[in-house]
Amino acid sequence: MANNSGETKRIAKNTGLLYVRMLVSMIVSLYTSRIVLRVLGVEDYGIYNAVGGIVGMMAFLNAALNTATQRYLSYEMGKNNQDGLNKVFSMSFWAFLLISVVGLVLAETVGLWFVTNKMVIPETRMSAALWVYQFSIVSFIINLITVPYNATIIAHERMSIYAYLSISDVILKLLLVYLLSTIDADKLWLYALMMMVVQVLVSTAYRIICRRLFQECKISFQWDKKLFKGLFSFSGWMLAGTITNLFSTQGINILINLFFGPLMNAARGVAMQVYSAVNVFSVNFMTAVRPPIMKSYAQGAHDYMYKLTFSASRLGFYILLALEVPLIIYTEDVLYLWLGQVPAHSVLLCRLALFDLLITSAYNPIAYINQAGGDIKWYQLMISCSFALIFILTWVAYKLGLPVEMCFIIAIAIDILGLFARLWIMRAQMRFPVRSYLKQVMLPIVAVFALSYVSALGYRHFVEPQGIIVLLLSLAFCVAVTLTVVWLIGITRSERRLALDYVGKFLNKLRR
Repeated sequence: MANNSGETKRIAKNTGLLYVRMLVSMIVSLYTSRIVLRVLGVEDYGIYNAVGGIVGMMAFLNAALNTATQRYLSYEMGKNNQDGLNKVFSMSFWAFLLISVVGLVLAETVGLWFVTNKMVIPETRMSAALWVYQFSIVSFIINLITVPYNATIIAHERMSIYAYLSISDVILKLLLVYLLSTIDADKLWLYALMMMVVQVLVSTAYRIICRRLFQECKISFQWDKKLFKGLFSFSGWMLAGTITNLFSTQGINILINLFFGPLMNAARGVAMQVYSAVNVFSVNFMTAVRPPIMKSYAQGAHDYMYKLTFSASRLGFYILLALEVPLIIYTEDVLYLWLGQVPAHSVLLCRLALFDLLITSAYNPIAYINQAGGDIKWYQLMISCSFALIFILTWVAYKLGLPVEMCFIIAIAIDILGLFARLWIMRAQMRFPVRSYLKQVMLPIVAVFALSYVSALGYRHFVEPQGIIVLLLSLAFCVAVTLTVVWLIGITRSERRLALDYVGKFLNKLRR
């Protein structure tokens, strides 16, 4: 790349915008969830989540299709091929429209039959539940055909647009909550209708903005058999990994329910909530990193691509580590402060879940190189087998009478083995520099983790967190220790200079 420093600054800016988006969304979502539960009541809230969840199960299509579209758009941008961009966008739009028609047929036949005949819904609320279902179908279809526009914004690395539209979405939902509490009508179907209207407004904004800013977002009927086959082949393999991931998440929940009962489901639910909340910080960073990695591949700038991948692997790990070290050390105290009453086994399951997240975060950027190459069959097949193996081995472990935490222990073991399997596939397919990766990524992050964890654990041994103030200070100390270790041994000299440059510019702006 011609200007690596400029690319790095853009990644940092985009990451910051995504974090602002995340914080606003998180705060508003926590508030609105509480109000909606109060306004709807427990029964109607449960009906909304259950009925809407039937349609929501099809939403796993979005992730696979979004990734496929982003890959092909970023690749054509890297080649500076405007005709290719136009073709990818138009074909993606028509493909998603076709998928939405298929989804509509399934939802109005199989899905509708399941809601009316199998779901447990009070007879007096069935009419409202069916309205919820229909509104949810419309929201799903609109969201699906908006995917190409969303992917275009991310591929162009215009995260400010993505962040502002996401913030507008949560603000509209905040207004929705206010209107819900003031309008005299059946709250359940009214809430579903308003959520659909918000989806329509935001999707319309995506389309208007993209059509004005990006030339390729003008839809035309184009046909390219090779591109069509590539898009669906790529999406299909991504979809295979997504579907098998359901077994290692929802499937494990079912196994825990069958072998241990709902109390252990509650414990794992707490662990997964903590896991998801922490993982958001890594996801935002990786969203900003993915497009430049793919563009670098298309340009043939492989040295820069590997450099960016190695830096992203380390920094993504360190972002999580700074959050996880205090949470792992003070899990019980934090859960008690948050929940008041901590379900049995929650502490152990939280610690294991966070440790598993650390392992998987370190090699996430490797997948972007594989996706940039386009030949993802063996890589995704390995991921699918890993998810399936986690489910199968957990089922065997529970049949043998082993404890509930085996689901995470098995996942950790398979994820560690999965790292070496990924490296082997990448070296065979793309001549990935495995030795450089182990030296420049794995050795530093293992050293930083060990030193940070031991230092924080030693502090905990001497200072007990008695009271909220002492606990908060202890958490802050753990974060400070981790960041200090990262600064001293975790990052390169050039990364250190870049960080000092950012701090200097930020302080200069404050002085003005």
